[in-house]
Amino acid sequence: MLIGKVKINGTAVLAPMAGVTDRAFREICSMFGASALTSEMISVKGLIHHDKKTLKLLSDRKNDCKNSASCEIPTQNCPPFIIQLFGYDPNDFIEATKIVGEFNPDIIDINMGCPAPKIIKSGAGSYLMKNPELCGKIVDAVKRSSKVPVTVKIRSGIDSNHKNAVEVAKECEFYGAGAITIHGRTREQMYSGETDLEIIKSVVKNVSIPVIGNGDITNFQKAKYMIDCTGCKMVAVGRGALGNPWIFKSINSNKDIPSPTIDEKIKIMKLHIEKLILYKGEALAMTEARKHLSWYVKGIKCATVLRKHIFEMKSLNDFNVICNILLKID
Repeated sequence: MLIGKVKINGTAVLAPMAGVTDRAFREICSMFGASALTSEMISVKGLIHHDKKTLKLLSDRKNDCKNSASCEIPTQNCPPFIIQLFGYDPNDFIEATKIVGEFNPDIIDINMGCPAPKIIKSGAGSYLMKNPELCGKIVDAVKRSSKVPVTVKIRSGIDSNHKNAVEVAKECEFYGAGAITIHGRTREQMYSGETDLEIIKSVVKNVSIPVIGNGDITNFQKAKYMIDCTGCKMVAVGRGALGNPWIFKSINSNKDIPSPTIDEKIKIMKLHIEKLILYKGEALAMTEARKHLSWYVKGIKCATVLRKHIFEMKSLNDFNVICNILLKID
């Protein structure tokens, strides 16, 4: 699939997730064939005010896999890197886009779909869908300021009475969006209920740019079903990749793959922690690793006992203890 001049191979893109899709996680997903890698949501306000925490979320694509601990993907084969921005003021987006350009993204994505109350209250995320004209102005502002393609992430609408994804998608296309990702739930639904495939299908039929489907992609069967039912070109995988980067390999090969062995899980968990330590230092890395390890052990026998050890983990020695418990379970 082409977005502008950016070629994306495969079927499954890593969706943005706050507090999750950092550099370490992106590299892990890249190893298993994620077709494109999306940053955490980045505040345009934070960027233009040079907030240190916001700037730390940015990472040069060319170094995403280069010089990292035990990375198995050659730098030249790294998938496209997408930086996702959120905000509500077109002028803020203009300034932020110029700053983002210094970090060499392949694509800039605009978040118009986040349902989090904090984001909604600021007038950003899926709140923007209340005003399709403003959505278009934001795309226009970013497009005029960017040297790379601009894409948009939306939801089906604010609530069941206001499913206006088609209107918003057409407005964004008119002002130059190169692709649309649509999560088939309303803002009101958050992550509950079922993904509405019909609204995704409607967006596909009403725009000429590529559409990426999103929502409930937890295995290759669901990915295939969404693509077959809606005609979308690709899927964006978010929560389905938590503790399960193998999902990208499965979706891209369009078949079930053998479940990873305990040894394979331990290898990836260790690599993930090594990357976190490299980029964030051991103290912070071990704290952040807890949530990831709890996802990796989901479904394993005695997972409840394991999680108790995981959430008390403070050092690599503690991690080794967890690995020994896993091996005994195996």
